[in-house]
Amino acid sequence: MTSTEPFMKPVNASAGDVQIVAYQSSHRQRFKEINEQWITRKYVMEEEDLKTVNDPEEYVLKNGGKIFIALLKGYPVGTCAYLNLGENTYEMIKMAVDEDFRGLKIGKEIGVKSVQEIKALGAKKIILFSNRAGSAAAIELYKKLGFIEVPLGTSEFQRADIRMEMEFK
Repeated sequence: MTSTEPFMKPVNASAGDVQIVAYQSSHRQRFKEINEQWITRKYVMEEEDLKTVNDPEEYVLKNGGKIFIALLKGYPVGTCAYLNLGENTYEMIKMAVDEDFRGLKIGKEIGVKSVQEIKALGAKKIILFSNRAGSAAAIELYKKLGFIEVPLGTSEFQRADIRMEMEFK
């Protein structure tokens, strides 16, 4: 454990040990590590990625966005953030689970809980951008959460080749 890492990595953990919590500044390093891990596995960090992971408080939270953290026995293992785009619309960004803790349904849990929380804030629509080849499993999860594919339009990300939306009445 380093001085910037106040958490202990769990051993012998199960899905029942997962808790979804609101982001706190103490989660900043793990938020960055988890997201850099999946992005750099197949892509390069783009400008939007860097802004988000280097200063989530300024880039996401300051304008009414939300960040959710999946804790496994108190250790941050997953993230899901939402940019507030205005007009009751949010963009889901940085949904990721640490590779060492995949297979425990943490992605589904943080997805379900975070969508419920954003809907409770009065959201009418959630959008997201993804990549078909590099994030096929994530796209299947998004479908299970209720997202549908819509025309791509424009995206801040070069790697994006699919746009999905979920609307609430």
